[in-house]
Amino acid sequence: MNSRTAIFPTDRHALYQAHGYSAAIASGGLLFVSGQVGSRSDGSPEPDFAAQVRLAFANLEATLSARGCSFDDVVDVTTFHTDPENQFGVIMAVKNEVFPEPPYPSWTAIGVTWLAGFDFEIKVIARIPSNR
Repeated sequence: MNSRTAIFPTDRHALYQAHGYSAAIASGGLLFVSGQVGSRSDGSPEPDFAAQVRLAFANLEATLSARGCSFDDVVDVTTFHTDPENQFGVIMAVKNEVFPEPPYPSWTAIGVTWLAGFDFEIKVIARIPSNR
């Protein structure tokens, strides 16, 4: 029977407590990371869009690291965008820095109308390295 273990980054964000969810769940050799947004430590959105995207990736990296994973362990990505047509260039620039070479993770991008005050969200599934 697989167990579930809640994972939180060292500097827990106020959003986890305020909305009652875990940053990630480790189960069966995989890490299921909740959608990460460009939130400051108090849970408020970073107002500048490019900075918000970078902060979302930084928050994602902190959550991955809390279970001994890195961007190299990411196998599946889902992103949510409030204005995909106008935001995609900024998002792709950051994505290309984080995932610079193949094999790239699978990726699904979804346009949405609301993200609780944010304009970008990223959730991933990562493999947990066997030595961790």
